Amino acid sequence: MNPLRGLTAIVYKEFIHARRDSMAIMFALLMPLLQMTILGSAIDTNVRQVPTVVFDESGAPFGSADSRIFLDRLRNTDTFHITEFVHSDEDLNEELIAGRARVGVKIPNNYARRLLNGDPVQILVLVDGSDSSVAGQAVNVAAQVALREALSRMLPDAKELLVDVRPKMMFNPDSRSPNFFLPGLMAVLLLFVTTMLTAFSVVREKERGTLEQLLVTPVRPLALMLGKITPYFILGVTEMCAILFFMRFLFQVPIHGNVVLLVVLSTCYLFVNLTIGILVSTKANSQTEALQLAMMTVLPSIFLSGYIFPRDNMPLIFQVISYFVPASYMIEITRGVILRGAGFVELWSDALALFTMGVCILLLAARRFTRMIV
Repeated sequence: MNPLRGLTAIVYKEFIHARRDSMAIMFALLMPLLQMTILGSAIDTNVRQVPTVVFDESGAPFGSADSRIFLDRLRNTDTFHITEFVHSDEDLNEELIAGRARVGVKIPNNYARRLLNGDPVQILVLVDGSDSSVAGQAVNVAAQVALREALSRMLPDAKELLVDVRPKMMFNPDSRSPNFFLPGLMAVLLLFVTTMLTAFSVVREKERGTLEQLLVTPVRPLALMLGKITPYFILGVTEMCAILFFMRFLFQVPIHGNVVLLVVLSTCYLFVNLTIGILVSTKANSQTEALQLAMMTVLPSIFLSGYIFPRDNMPLIFQVISYFVPASYMIEITRGVILRGAGFVELWSDALALFTMGVCILLLAARRFTRMIV
């Protein structure tokens, strides 16, 4: 008896099934290529072009000639990208708290005079310590620049270096990894849970045939969408509170901002995720397809949102794409409130972007459901 009898027929049958399952083929072929493209092109572990703000008291409006030489040395390292000059300590701190800058440089008002007299001068470098890799690199490069500047001005009989950098680590002075990763991880976990639950809920009704019964009732598509996501919205808020509780008391991550503000702003992110789940369900015909489509949203949320790798280091095209990734805004909100103590003034634009995205996706999903009815 031939043990391989019928093999050809089974292979032919499976090829036919695979050809009909276009979603599985797309997932199998495109996902590895997408992963390779993102990891190969967008991910850069080198720290470059860190947004830097400068408060130069040595001369108006952009400092003295001596201070500009030091700042030019910072620019030439390709580590620092000076985005703005401010005119007070409050503005310097505000730029760091709002997340618009990762490094703040303060040059004292007597910088040029002390150098001219051969007296040592100290430059304050404030570093956002929420990302330990960026912070460490910024401190090291700034110290090297100061050393080169001091050596270039060193007199033969000098007993000490004229230029000294005094770094100050802000927001995460101990450089604890949980303080950096866990606020971002909250965004990824909430995306996975809320999107999957909503997509599976609708697709399950499709498989059972009960969704068609809902579609022929007087319930409007938009009301149907909102009704489907409301229970999972409440579940998402509960999950978020549980994550915050574990983050604070199990992993000892300090929360410097207002927890109530964090929860309120995060509801916009939950809204977006739930609408994504609804949109996925309008395309998927089975729970397997829903899982595959939902997973396609998880990959950009991990690699393009700034969760692991700084967005500033990515090529321009991927930086543009990251603005369409909801997790990018959520991570700004979580790290802003938890690590930097940011308030509504600094974060309202991120919440507005999330809410706008959620409304657009919800209207698109409702339109697709309307076509299903027709």
